[in-house]
Amino acid sequence: MKKFWSMVISFALIASLAACTSQSSSKDSPGGSSKEKVLNLNNGSEPTSFDPPIGFDSVSWNALNNLMEGLVRLGKDDKPHPAIAKSWDVTNGGKTYTFHLRDNAKWSNGDPVTAGDFEYAWKRMLDPKTASPAAFLGYFIAGGEAYNTGKGSKDGVKVKAADDKTLEVTLTGPQSYFLNVIANPAFFPINEKVAEKNPKWFAEAKTYVSDGPFKLTEWKHDDHFIMEKNENYWDAKNVKLDKVKWAEVDDPNTEYQMYQNGELDVSDVPADMAARLFKEGKVKVEDQAGTYFYRFNVNKEPFQNKNIRKAFAMAIDQKQIVKYVTKNDEKPAYGFVSYGFTEPDGSDFRKKGGNLYTSNAKEAKTLLKKGMQEEGYTKLPEVTLTYSTDPVHKKIAETIQQMLKENLGIHVKLANMEWNVFQAEQKKLKFQLSRSSFLADYGDPINFLESFTTGQAMNRTGWSNKQYDQLIQQAKNETNETKRYELMHEAEKILIDDMPIFPLYFYNQVFLQKDHVTGIVRHPVGYLELKWANVK
Repeated sequence: MKKFWSMVISFALIASLAACTSQSSSKDSPGGSSKEKVLNLNNGSEPTSFDPPIGFDSVSWNALNNLMEGLVRLGKDDKPHPAIAKSWDVTNGGKTYTFHLRDNAKWSNGDPVTAGDFEYAWKRMLDPKTASPAAFLGYFIAGGEAYNTGKGSKDGVKVKAADDKTLEVTLTGPQSYFLNVIANPAFFPINEKVAEKNPKWFAEAKTYVSDGPFKLTEWKHDDHFIMEKNENYWDAKNVKLDKVKWAEVDDPNTEYQMYQNGELDVSDVPADMAARLFKEGKVKVEDQAGTYFYRFNVNKEPFQNKNIRKAFAMAIDQKQIVKYVTKNDEKPAYGFVSYGFTEPDGSDFRKKGGNLYTSNAKEAKTLLKKGMQEEGYTKLPEVTLTYSTDPVHKKIAETIQQMLKENLGIHVKLANMEWNVFQAEQKKLKFQLSRSSFLADYGDPINFLESFTTGQAMNRTGWSNKQYDQLIQQAKNETNETKRYELMHEAEKILIDDMPIFPLYFYNQVFLQKDHVTGIVRHPVGYLELKWANVK
């Protein structure tokens, strides 16, 4: 729990300011007094960054998605719709997109949003010096991968502002899901004039410039931040909220208490209270495309051995974890790609792929013995399991620790770190075994699978498999959808068979929400959408 007492003081102050909750605060207007519409949310912890290509994680996405807007925006139907781009043309056999920007698209400081702002932002994302964890998403753009990997130049990236309101993009091949990709916050524009003048424009509320439904007006780091309606947003007339106040409380029980006290309008469901809240019918459940999993570091002993990795994975009982630990009605995962992706024949990718492995304590013991013999171990090297600080992650880690003890006779040490430190260390491959999560960046199974290609920033395991890389590349270039899905299934089988990771469960969105809150859209693939949110 971060800054608990400062949070108590902060929220007491908020409560004292004319009961400034979502229903009861007021403001002056030319026509007299009217209710100020304020939504109170919890972000969980401090955002990693509000710089679009850097804030590529679960504690930055939701806010970024409402501060900024790209060429397209996911609608209430979860499909991409015109946003900063009013329209586009597709030519060159599906490889070239020409976007036409709105004349009334403006930044929060009043500057016009230009095609040059997009060209600048996308090339900056791909610049190796930016070190964006989202850069791989730009590999669909011709010249993007070469530039990002140091084999090409910025000028070779086929993104060009033909004029202030026209952006031309050429892809490596026709991609049916390209518009879904560029709905991701990593593809939001950046005001080039502002960024060139102040490279740290994104670090504080007073310097932040946005083009989305809201603008950042206050940010007390490690405590809270506030967004207000952006009057310069091209579609401001459809934004109903005046303010969104985000707490940064990382303890689910404290969050729930704040929800009960009226300090928050939305809350996660604490695992200890899930059964009662589900029974009382208070819990809302929506789909989400994502996977909770663990990463092995194949460059650290003993996980250089495939059979030892598989032994650890098969010793874990996912059904027990979702039933007795998380308690949020998640589906146990025996593959990496989640449910919710439709095959060309109408079936579901996960259902068609089936379970690629199962929990089996007896088989796990056999594999451990075999792996130890292969490595010449008489005693297994010491193993530390690392997780980011959170009560749920802790409970899961402790359960895994117990299962490994019971099923394999192995004692695993546990270590926890604050999120930002944990993420940085995991990227540097400092851990042996560590928790992770993946939420789909766009609506296609390839997004899950491309994460584990050689050298990919999201890989974080040290694992490399040439056949896997080839299958992913083939799938990206394949225009026959049936064949493309076959290639992805083949790749997933290799991933799970080699086991640089082991999945635990597929995410869903389980939450509590006050009755006076309406219009929040939670995309299965995408992020929290407040553009149409309202409080009554």
